[in-house]
Amino acid sequence: MDWSYEEAFSRNIGLVSEQEQKLIKNTRIAIGGMGGVGGVHLVTLMRMGFSKFSIADFDTFEVANFNRQFGATMKTVGQEKAKTMKDYALSINPKADIKVFSALKKSNLDEFFEDCSIYVDGLDVFEVNIRRTVFNKVREKNMWSVSAGPIGFGTSWIVFDPKGMSFDDYFGMNDSQSDFQKFCAFLVGLSPKLLHRTYFNSKTASFVNKKGPSNMLACQLCAGVVGGEVLKIALGRGRVRPAPHYHQFDAYRLKYKTGKVWGGGKSFIQRIKRFALQKMIN
Repeated sequence: MDWSYEEAFSRNIGLVSEQEQKLIKNTRIAIGGMGGVGGVHLVTLMRMGFSKFSIADFDTFEVANFNRQFGATMKTVGQEKAKTMKDYALSINPKADIKVFSALKKSNLDEFFEDCSIYVDGLDVFEVNIRRTVFNKVREKNMWSVSAGPIGFGTSWIVFDPKGMSFDDYFGMNDSQSDFQKFCAFLVGLSPKLLHRTYFNSKTASFVNKKGPSNMLACQLCAGVVGGEVLKIALGRGRVRPAPHYHQFDAYRLKYKTGKVWGGGKSFIQRIKRFALQKMIN
């Protein structure tokens, strides 16, 4: 069967112009992580017409991934997540340019971000150190970035402008903190309003075992809002509210909150929240 980009993504026209669709096609996106949110980010952006990606994940699929990870099926158990998702993406757009990295580390970030315009965070929530390293490199590269987390039955997301508030300043992270303190700082910054607090059982989360409750509903919402933010950044139109702005939507409670974390992670309120969270899940 003959395949053409123009026909495959023709239904996008009317929401974006033909010229904008060409811009989308030629914008390279970097995605770190191909698990819960990373995999569905790739598929969503691919179906929007983005055709150039750099993706990374060191892990393989397992049965415990089935409740939320797009690429997890009986056929893919034991297979590399990044390669599996590349193959799936190429079944949507066989002419796509997808570079695969087995893992992100300080030594390969320059290569990973080569020719990329936007970074999408899909790293596991417990990977606090490499996430921090990646975001600092993104800022150094003068790139925009978007991070959305599946929180309860919803999503919380933050956009980072390379000329605005930094990742470290927003989350209140520094070199002197333990991994656990950085983890708590990330959670508090990602979800300032805790819309999931009425139904979330904190006893099911474990930093030591790197486990926590999750579901596909939330991952799908993450991909939707990230797609919207990436589209606006790539096309240079529409309002983008970067950090210290935050956004959170909970589909179960039908609540949406947006606002500013004044002073970022250094603020008194955020420091109190971090302390309380550390006591709750330690």
